[in-house]
Amino acid sequence: MYKIENKIYPCNTSLAMKFIGGKWKSVILIHLIDKPKRYNELKKEITIITERTLSLQLKQLEKDGLINRKVHTKKPPLKVVYTLTYFGKKVIPVLLEISKLGSAIAKTHKDVNVIEMSAC
Repeated sequence: MYKIENKIYPCNTSLAMKFIGGKWKSVILIHLIDKPKRYNELKKEITIITERTLSLQLKQLEKDGLINRKVHTKKPPLKVVYTLTYFGKKVIPVLLEISKLGSAIAKTHKDVNVIEMSAC
């Protein structure tokens, strides 16, 4: 068992899912693989996420040490850029394998309809 922030995790899997679980965390991380991105870039790429949810998930990913938030203030307007941390980069191979699984499911599962091709 593991304990983080007064919450108990019964196994390694549940501990890992604390960091990458949920509908949006892994999607956001996948979108940060290639290069640092600003909030609006992420919002444009992940079209169906709400602004509130994106903001909350970015804060959580930063708090958990998976992404860095860098504020550039040398000249207006304020520029905020998100990048993967070393820890964030360590989870990318797992997320890429999950992405491959999703692709295989989409190809073979009879009830899956492709509505729009996604970058993640």
